[in-house]
Amino acid sequence: MLGKAKIKQIKSLEYKKFRDELGLFVAEGEKLVSEILQSNLQIDSLFCLPDAILPNNNNIQATIISEGEMKHISFLKTPSSAFVVAKIPNRKINTNQISRSLNIILDGIQDPGNLGTIIRLCDWFGIQNVICSLKTADCFSPKAVQATMGAICRINVVYVEPDDFLNSVGKNISIYGTFLDGENIYDAKLSSKGLIIMGNEGKGISPEIEKHVNQKLCIPCFSDSATKSESLNVSVATAIVCSEFKRRHFL
Repeated sequence: MLGKAKIKQIKSLEYKKFRDELGLFVAEGEKLVSEILQSNLQIDSLFCLPDAILPNNNNIQATIISEGEMKHISFLKTPSSAFVVAKIPNRKINTNQISRSLNIILDGIQDPGNLGTIIRLCDWFGIQNVICSLKTADCFSPKAVQATMGAICRINVVYVEPDDFLNSVGKNISIYGTFLDGENIYDAKLSSKGLIIMGNEGKGISPEIEKHVNQKLCIPCFSDSATKSESLNVSVATAIVCSEFKRRHFL
């Protein structure tokens, strides 16, 4: 049976303040919980309904709860059969690795759903590092974690002051940014290594970060309609950009 104190603690994890204080985050759903149980993330507590199907892990004791109790702790409109509270990992970025791989920088992404989807995309395209500005949403919020569909276990997400970070990587690295007035991405010369900056949903890449960009890219619009959309959703744009970079060098 779940006590009131535990329920209160779990519900507090909706807010970044308490996630930071407690060093914990939550995830729901058999698939996502199974991925976390099989990862190297540390588990604080595991709750499930009697019929939940989860991988065996002798080091973790699940607490069987009722549907009513699951509704009390769930952050979903329709509660699932599995719920885990895990410890937030202490992840860091090695600047020496940046010049040897392709990496994503997120400049002020506000929507946790967009953030989670981008982390999932990076997992799909084999991009290991997602470097977030301090103004970017928290990747361990319930909505962001759900949107990653387990990629949060594998992708190295770190938060930095982007201006300082970009100054630290030096000037010999390719730094790409997406802009409406950039070069057509399908015509541009693209490296298999470097940094790709994706900007805020409404404002794009901030001026203080734009100054570091040494190659501006644009995803061309193929619509000839006078009422076409002004821009793409940032997670959709990230998918297109990552796909083109990877297509060039791995297909």
